[in-house]
Formats: sequence, structure tokens, C-alpha cells
Amino acid sequence: MKNSLLKLREKLTEALNSVLPIIGIVIILCFTIAPISSSILLCFLMGAAMIVVGTMFFTLGAEISMTPMGERLGTAITRSKKLSIIVILGFVLGFIITISEPDLQVLAEQVPSIPNRTLILSVALGVGVFLVIALLRMLFSIALPHMLIVFYILAFVLTLFVPQSFLAVAFDSGGVTTGPMTVPFIMAFGIGISAIRNDRHASDDSFGLVALCSIGPILAVLILGMIYRPNESAYIPPVLPEISNSVELWKLFRVGLPTYIREIAVSLFPIILFFGIFQIAVLKLSKRNLRKIIVGLVYTYIGLVLFLTGANVGFMPAGNYLGQVIASLDYNWIIVLIGMLIGFFIV
Repeated sequence: MKNSLLKLREKLTEALNSVLPIIGIVIILCFTIAPISSSILLCFLMGAAMIVVGTMFFTLGAEISMTPMGERLGTAITRSKKLSIIVILGFVLGFIITISEPDLQVLAEQVPSIPNRTLILSVALGVGVFLVIALLRMLFSIALPHMLIVFYILAFVLTLFVPQSFLAVAFDSGGVTTGPMTVPFIMAFGIGISAIRNDRHASDDSFGLVALCSIGPILAVLILGMIYRPNESAYIPPVLPEISNSVELWKLFRVGLPTYIREIAVSLFPIILFFGIFQIAVLKLSKRNLRKIIVGLVYTYIGLVLFLTGANVGFMPAGNYLGQVIASLDYNWIIVLIGMLIGFFIV
């Protein structure tokens, strides 16, 4: 318990260091060149508080659950030494980890011209295929730069056959593989696989999984754009909140909370099921290690629920409105400066 509290305190400090600069920038903008209503400001501050707490729980949960799970699954799959098993399980793992990615749900909601399930399955298919390609690259020590060049050339060729309005959606879909669920799992998965190899290049080849997996969704969505020929893939701005007191502020977040409680539960279920099957059949971890992973999954769940609720209910309306106000300014250099600052601190 004492160790957990120390870890939570450490992660809280990290979360504050990440979020407080963004809060500071937004507040300065609100009281200078981009005034906003008290409703939007209150929602932003409430959302910021939830993001800090959510980030604290999520980063700790990912550290003690998602990372060990990825490493153990990668090691167990590679130990089979059967290429067919590696290909099949690698694809299934990439597919379900992508479906579990909350960022993908947000992306799908912004593309009205394509059914959500169709877009989600297409992106998951792309990640699954390219996770297999990345695993084969590691096992056979294929140079990463050559593969990146070939696949990005293919991506740019496909852009010639896709509506211009859909290109941004396709390339943004690659960001799914940099989401809070995908990165810890895929990178740990690669480390687990590289641990099986004994050559001196094994540690170097463990890198590049995220880079290759990011190409899969781009290619998959570009092909989807060629099939659907969507013409209305415009961004749908969030509704700006109008609240008059603290009770209405809490009600706004309370109404949105159940949605993300269900969404994250559905997102995590495939991963938990996949890991549970492997635990029974292959891994057979000790009760102590298994209990630690379960606690980490609970932290991950709490963190993601709070984080997404705070971001979607509080941050998105404020960010949308500030973007409109700043874009309307006559001083273009301010947009560049603000973009650099926000981008720096967000990353």
C-alpha cells in the first residue's frame, strides 16, 4: 500500500507537470486575446482537474499492467518458434488492441460519411496486418528505413485516387497507434519478442513497431476512401456548453460519465479476455504477479474514464472555441507561436 501511494504521488507530479502548462496557456489567452464565456472556462477547468487525476491513474496502471502484459505475451508467442502461430496471434493482438483504443472511437464519430463500425474495423485490420509485418521484420532483421520508404510511397500513390477532403482523415487515423492503449502494449510486446533473440542487434530491432503500425491505418482508410468515395468527412465541432451554476456544471460531466464508463469497459474487455486465455493456457503467472496486473488494469480503467470524460466534455469545447477565435486574429505569427507552445507541452 505504501509503495502504491508513493507511485501515485510520483505519477500525480508527472501529470501536473504535463497539464499545468496547458492550463496556464489557455488562461492567459482567455484573459488577453481570446476571451471566452464563464461556462466554457469552468468546463475547461473541471475537465483539466479530471485529466490530471485520470492521467495519474492511467500512467500508473499502464506501467504495472499493460507493459508487463505486452512483454509476457510477446515472449510467449515468440517461444512457440512457429511462424504461423506468430503471424496469427500477432494479427489478432494488433486487431483487438486497436479496437480497444479510445482514440479510435473519437475519430469514428468525426466521419459521418462512413459507418463507425466500418471505419473502426478497417483501422484495426490495418494495424493487425502491419503488426505482423513489424514482427516479421524483427525476426528476420529486415532494415526498417527501406520498409518505411516503400510503404509511404504506396500511401502517397493511393492519395491520388482518394477525395481531397478525406486525406486528412486517412493520415490522422495513423495517430490511433500513438494512443494511450496502443503504445504501451505494442512497445512492450516488441521488447518481449526481441528478448528471445540473442544477437547484438535484437535491442535495436525492438524499435520501429509503432512506426510501421502507424502506416497500416493510413493505407486501410485510404483504400476505404476509394471504395466509399466519401464527400462529407468534415469535422463536427463539439457543442459549446451553457451553464449558470456549479450544479449544472456537475450535471454536464455526470451525464457524460456513464458513456465513457461503458466505452472503456467495452474497450478493455478484448484485451483482458485475450490475456486471460493466455494466462490459463501458457503464461501461468504467479498469484502475486497476476494480482498486480489486475490492480493495474483497474487503475487503467479509472484513469481512462476520467481522462476521456475530462477531455471530451471540458477540453474539446474550450479548444474548439479558442481555435476559432485565434484563427480570426490578424496576427498570423501569434497562431504559430501558440501552436508551438501547446504542441510542445502536450507532447
